[in-house]
Amino acid sequence: MWVWKLGRDINDGEVSGVSSRLWKNGAGCGACYQVRCKIPPHCNEEGVYVVATDYGEGDGTDFIFSPKAYGSMARPGTEFQLYSFGVVDVEYQRVPCRYGGYNLVYKIHEKSYNPHHLAILILYVGGVNDILAVEVWQIHEKSYNPHHLAILILYVGGVNDILAVEVWQEDCKEWKRMRRVFGAVHDYQNPPRGTLSLRFLVYGSAGLNWVESQNALPADWTAGATYNSNILLS
Repeated sequence: MWVWKLGRDINDGEVSGVSSRLWKNGAGCGACYQVRCKIPPHCNEEGVYVVATDYGEGDGTDFIFSPKAYGSMARPGTEFQLYSFGVVDVEYQRVPCRYGGYNLVYKIHEKSYNPHHLAILILYVGGVNDILAVEVWQIHEKSYNPHHLAILILYVGGVNDILAVEVWQEDCKEWKRMRRVFGAVHDYQNPPRGTLSLRFLVYGSAGLNWVESQNALPADWTAGATYNSNILLS
């Protein structure tokens, strides 16, 4: 998966695939864990800090580590002995993600195409928070019959001529849910034109809340570009 390509850069490559109960249908992508193995002669006391970047599980396992992350659980000089076990018992806890003060960041997926298809990858979700949903601010014309409207004017009183007729058309403004494609990737077909605002449904220590990023993406957003939000999660 291309998410693993991103994982080569996140947390200096100390990343992991996680089981379905930790993956949470993609909401667990980007979660951070402190994990240590339980073989005293070979495992160090601290363990390793890893970021979940993909779904993956074996027979009864919760983590599939990158080689670098797996080796970081070993005592100095015992890495190869630890590798020889292949599967080890571990203990772990979820911990706040540490991104050095980064705001929540999103990257435009390379397969996006302005203006017809928008897909974003959410990066740097700080603290112990899950992004459960993403919505885009939609403005579209309200129309009860979009095909054809004709009126016949009757009974014009006095000495008056009707020179023109105009109809008042309201704009309908609403939040529209993006589709979760995989992990931290969300997309939307035929997104609104112009500058886009996004909001995120966040579940964490503060409970369940919507947080909004106004003017999140410029009108000329491009595939591959990364944009910083005004949202700092901790």
